[in-house]
Formats: sequence, C-alpha cells, structure tokens
Amino acid sequence: MHPNLTNGIDVALLVFWAFVLFFICLVFYLRREDRREGYPLEDEMSGRIDTPGGVLSTASPKSFRLPFGHGTVVAPVGPTEGREPVNIAARRTEGFGGAPYVPTGNPLVDGVGPAAWANRAKRPDLDMEGHPRIIPLAKAAGFSIAREDADLSGWPVVGADGAVAGHVGGLWIDTADRLVRYIQLAGEGAPLLAPMMMASVDRRRRRVVIDALKAAQFAGVPRLEADDQITLYEEERVQAYFGGGYLYATADRQEPIL
Repeated sequence: MHPNLTNGIDVALLVFWAFVLFFICLVFYLRREDRREGYPLEDEMSGRIDTPGGVLSTASPKSFRLPFGHGTVVAPVGPTEGREPVNIAARRTEGFGGAPYVPTGNPLVDGVGPAAWANRAKRPDLDMEGHPRIIPLAKAAGFSIAREDADLSGWPVVGADGAVAGHVGGLWIDTADRLVRYIQLAGEGAPLLAPMMMASVDRRRRRVVIDALKAAQFAGVPRLEADDQITLYEEERVQAYFGGGYLYATADRQEPIL
C-alpha cells in the first residue's frame, strides 16, 4: 500500500490526528467523570450550592450497584438531593475567600479542620465474603496475637498530658488485612475505641500512649451502637475525633510553631 493517500495527506499524518482527536475526547471524558464524587460544589463565600456549568463540568448521572444487596448509588446528585443539612460550629477569621475557620463549639466533634468527617454508610465495612471485616479479637475465630507481641490486656492507656485515660479492655482486628485496627478501653456501656495507628506501645513501661488527646477528652469519643461491629460512619467519627486532637486537644497546638 502506498503511504500517500493524496498529495498532502499520508498515513502517518492520519494516525497523528487520530491520536490528537482521541486525546481530546479522553480529556473531556475524564474531566466529566471526576465530577461524580464530591459534587455539587458549595460557593466559598455564600455557601450556596452550585455546580459549574459547561461541557467539562457536567456529568450525566450514573447508577452504581453496591455488592451484597446494599442497593444502588446515583452520582452525581442534584443540588439538594441526597444531602443532609450540615451546620458546622465555626466562623471565618476574615471576610474573604480562603480565609481560615476557627471553631466556636467543640472542634473534636463538630467536624472542623482535621476533625472533619464524611457521612459514610451506617453499615460495617465488609470482606470479600460479605462479613464485617473489623470485629473484636475475642469474637474472631482462628485469630490470636502472635507470641512475639504483647497482648496489651489491662495495660493503662495514657493521654497527651501523661494521665491515665483508662485501660485496654480488648483489641479489634481487621480480619481481611490481618492487623489490629482499634484498642477498646475497658468500661461499661457502649464500646469506646481508639485507633491503633495513633497509639504507641511502650513495652518497657507496659503502657499504651495515645498523645492525640488529653486523658479527660477520651470520655467524649463517639461510642458504637453495637458491641461486635463498627460501621463506616462510626469509623469516620472516631478517626476524626482523634485526628482533630492533634490540633485542638490543647490551646498551644493551635499556635504557630515559630
């Protein structure tokens, strides 16, 4: 086959322009598809919910079937559909876009800054077989702490101020990833969990240090509804509470380093 189709067009030129057209279409497709989660946007100054128009900013709704019979999810949603009203106890320090917010209530639970949380599903995260993947170690058949590691049961849990917030009453494990996710503090009532990833195990002094919070602030940790599972929504709240403590637990943590 002759490479020249006409005097001014050859096969290489056609392939090049076909690639350019494909790349332009790909950009349009990707920019529309990434509008499915986190949209519609909220105006930074007025709080008005609005989605930017235009071919690059509008994605047609799609339905996604969730596994294990959890229904379907449609994204993106309209300006008000599927949105729960949120009233965050915070105010702007200045009257311009991008100005920082300061909390006016309890920043550990009000969803401000590093303590922000999302309204995730009120059901547990599931493994490939459809079973809750994060459960108490005491109820996980076939799982145990390795002989080389400490069991931690009864060890004191110390806060950022050096005071004892409680004692380890149990461990919650991720049966899919084979690791400890949460430490449960001993006590009556609904389970109180602390993220293992924010804990430091002091083997020499046989204690667990969680410097995200002061000891007294552990009492405000969001509790679980069930004693044998944690929902995605509850995980968000627990993680946000401890994460926010790294900024809001003490007044000096909110001050400039220099």
